[in-house]
Amino acid sequence: MSPAPLIIIVLSSLLTCSLLGASATALHDHGDASTDFQALRCLKLHLSTSGFLPSWKIDGSLQKFCTWSGVTCSKRHTSRVVALDLESLYLDGQMPPCIANLTLLTRIHLPNNQLRGPIPTELGQLNMLRYLNLSSNNLSGMIPSTLSSCSQLRVIDLGSNSFSGEIPPNLSQCPNMQQLKLDYNMLIGGIPEGLGILRNLSVLHLAGNTLTGNIPRSLGTSPALHSVNLTDNSLIGPIPSLLANSSSLQFLVLTKNQLGGEIPSALFNSTSLKILSLGVNNFIGSIPTVFPNFDDSPLQHLVLASNNLAGAIPSTLGNFSSLRWLLLSQNNFQGSIPASIGKLPNLQLLDLSYNLEVLLLRTNKISGTIPKEIEHLTNIKRLYMENNLLTGSIPKSLGNLEDLIELSLSQNKLSGQIPLSIGSLSQLSELYLQENNLSGPIPRILADCKNLEILNLSSNRFDDSIPKELLTLSSLSKGLDLSHNKLSGQIPHEIGSLLNLGPLNISNNQLSGEIPSTLGECVHLESLHMEGNNFHGRIPQNFLNLRGIIVMDLSRNNLSGEIPNFFESFSSMKLLNLSFNNLEGPVPPGGMFQNGSEVFIQGNKKLCANTPLLELPLCNGVKYKQKMHISKILKIVAITALSLVLSSCFGVIIFKRRKKIEQAAHPSIKELKKLTYADLVKATNGFSLTNLVGSGKYGSVYKGRIDSEDHIVAIKVFKLGQLGATKSFLAECEALRNTRHRNLVRVITVCSTSDTTGNEFKALILEFMENGDLESWLYPTLLHKNHPKRPLCLGSRIVVAVDIATALDYLHNHCMPPVVHCDLKPRNILLDDVMGAHVGDFGLAKFLHGYSSSSGTAGSTSTSLVGPRGSVGYIAPEYGYGSKISTEGDVYSYGIIILEMLTGKRPTDEMFKDGLSLYKFVEDSFPEKIGEILDPRMIIPYYGNQDEEEAGSSSDQENHQMAAGIMGCITALTKLGLLCAAETPKDRPAMQDVCVTATAIKEAFSALQA
Repeated sequence: MSPAPLIIIVLSSLLTCSLLGASATALHDHGDASTDFQALRCLKLHLSTSGFLPSWKIDGSLQKFCTWSGVTCSKRHTSRVVALDLESLYLDGQMPPCIANLTLLTRIHLPNNQLRGPIPTELGQLNMLRYLNLSSNNLSGMIPSTLSSCSQLRVIDLGSNSFSGEIPPNLSQCPNMQQLKLDYNMLIGGIPEGLGILRNLSVLHLAGNTLTGNIPRSLGTSPALHSVNLTDNSLIGPIPSLLANSSSLQFLVLTKNQLGGEIPSALFNSTSLKILSLGVNNFIGSIPTVFPNFDDSPLQHLVLASNNLAGAIPSTLGNFSSLRWLLLSQNNFQGSIPASIGKLPNLQLLDLSYNLEVLLLRTNKISGTIPKEIEHLTNIKRLYMENNLLTGSIPKSLGNLEDLIELSLSQNKLSGQIPLSIGSLSQLSELYLQENNLSGPIPRILADCKNLEILNLSSNRFDDSIPKELLTLSSLSKGLDLSHNKLSGQIPHEIGSLLNLGPLNISNNQLSGEIPSTLGECVHLESLHMEGNNFHGRIPQNFLNLRGIIVMDLSRNNLSGEIPNFFESFSSMKLLNLSFNNLEGPVPPGGMFQNGSEVFIQGNKKLCANTPLLELPLCNGVKYKQKMHISKILKIVAITALSLVLSSCFGVIIFKRRKKIEQAAHPSIKELKKLTYADLVKATNGFSLTNLVGSGKYGSVYKGRIDSEDHIVAIKVFKLGQLGATKSFLAECEALRNTRHRNLVRVITVCSTSDTTGNEFKALILEFMENGDLESWLYPTLLHKNHPKRPLCLGSRIVVAVDIATALDYLHNHCMPPVVHCDLKPRNILLDDVMGAHVGDFGLAKFLHGYSSSSGTAGSTSTSLVGPRGSVGYIAPEYGYGSKISTEGDVYSYGIIILEMLTGKRPTDEMFKDGLSLYKFVEDSFPEKIGEILDPRMIIPYYGNQDEEEAGSSSDQENHQMAAGIMGCITALTKLGLLCAAETPKDRPAMQDVCVTATAIKEAFSALQA
């Protein structure tokens, strides 16, 4: 090439670079109107891809851009831009460096848009910039340290984005800084000490990050400091004395950290604080005492819940006359409730959803009597004081709380009678007085509470008869519980007026007489407990009307006559207990009487049956020995058939799983590359309902077929309009990015783009699981129109248990950092075509930074307190008390799933109430009666030891040995579930030990089939 063309190419390249640089970096001089015009054109090109800047018309005129919407020009400098106000305009794209060419900018206001990518470092060249607000966007990357060069900056608001990294320490070099808001990002590291010495700082909001270390000791130096919000981080150490003594501070919110030490008394004697929220931390000691006669405090909200505070509640809290919120739950307080609290004129817990006034003093160790001064809480609507050590009588003054809707004084040591003044609570809807020492008759005046929906007076010492006036309360619908008292006499016929009542429990009293036929008029009854009384006579024929009943217990009475045949047609009934009465005649042969796990009839000596399966005398007079012989033969046949079924089932599972592993070594689904929104629309037939597999809080899952693939895939589309959906998407991507395991749902690729209307669109493309989720197999419904799901046999349940344990062992012990799933439940366990289990849905997953593999615990830099995470019934109990996320939480969820698979009962089943849980349900039957609570759909019969007379041939003995071996596996698996679901985290085994135990159970079961 000759020199001339080479020079031309070089000059052309230099010219191109010069033009690009003019739009990418700020000029060293102050520019002019033309510079600003070109910068705005550049902004429109980068930020308005969806066309939301219609007034920004590029017509070549340099004089009109000052009239564009959101653009403000200087009055001193002709046609020079000084402010951009473009809030909530759906702007997307990345913020270009050319914005720095607007050299006279003093204000940038672009919140609530869809901006993404990093902040250009060139912003640091805007020497005149005073205000920067880019909150509520999708910006990411690190906060540029060059912002410290903007020496005039007074406000920085970058909240609700996805910024990572540490807070730039040199922001402390902005001497005019007044407000710094970096909340709800993904920032790590400590809070720079230099921020505390900013003399003009009034607002510091850093909530919702993962900040660690101590609160800067210098924080509080600024005489203008007004608001500090550091909630939901992992901060440790005490509250600095300078901050506690600040005379200008009005809002201090430090909730959900790991702060400790004693609470500084200066905070309780401040003349400026309005909000003090220190809940969910590790503070110790007692509540500081307020100065005597101190009534100048403007304090309105005081939140100290979920700490380790102890001692007495100081009476000087009554000096806070402006106090509206007082949250003291989940501590270790002792002593009596100060009467001064009852005199606080404005005391309420404001629920913004329902605007309810609430006083919560539940679950402490508060003793003493309820102060009569509580009547001064005239606006209170909900009063909860259960599970304490309160003594004495219920004060009559409670009757003056005319707006009271809910009153709970249960689980205390209250004594005496219910005051008649309770009848004045005309708005009362729920009254809980159970588990006390209350006595005397049930007052008839309770019938004046015309809105009462639930009344629980159980486990007291009430005597006399049931007042008939109480049974005329047609409002009672949610429950009436009078059980475990000393009530006597007959049930009034007025009980038929309770037409809307669901649960009724009058068990374990001294009631007598016949069961009134009018009880059959309570057609909405769902459960009826009358056991443990002295009722006689027949079961009323009117019970025929109770077709919606689920549980009926009439045991331990003196009932006579035959069992009504209409019980056969009660399809909704799950339990019928007629044991230990004087019933006689034949047991109905059909319906629920064919299932021994639903009917209890023992202790009725005059009952007979037409089949030997009920182990009752035969009504046709067949001798007992003949019956035992037939029974023995049936048992042997059943066990032999069962053994063959289980062997086949388990053999098929093992064969298919081996085949699946071989196939996994040569996957047929290729790694998908980049997919567009149009690709996914086509794959799912326009996201049609016929392709919809399931839907959750943050996303919907569709099945679809990609053109280039031979297999169906699952497409999880995130509902980005739902708060938290974006973080759920990022959490799943982050959790699954570096995890590879055969028992985890495999992510094929992701799609992050825009739909046809310009709205943000995010989706995960996952390996499709042909057999759906575990929940649908535990509670089978129609899979297809004519193909119901078969029951999940024991062998399959054991294999699933091992697969889940293997996946969790990998996440907890073989990932760095360890991953906690946080939402383990049957719906998130997916089954492939050979019934292998895969753990999915990592939307709530958390990394345990600073995790020590040697100790098996998270260090000081672990994930912060986040409150309960997961699904009701599967959440570890310690999460409800504010404990940090840990691997022990997943172990608890795993244990609940094991117990659920064995019993076929959800942990949220309506039977689990009044202290009964799935764990306690299993624990009470373990190990002797475990066979009585197993899911019958596993087809695993359980027989007790048989006497020598019943022993048969050697094959008979072998079958019995197999049955014993099967029960041994069930018992071992049950024990493992109970250990994992222990209430205290330290009592739960580590997941690597769980995995070893589960595998051993699987091998033992497999050996039985050999």
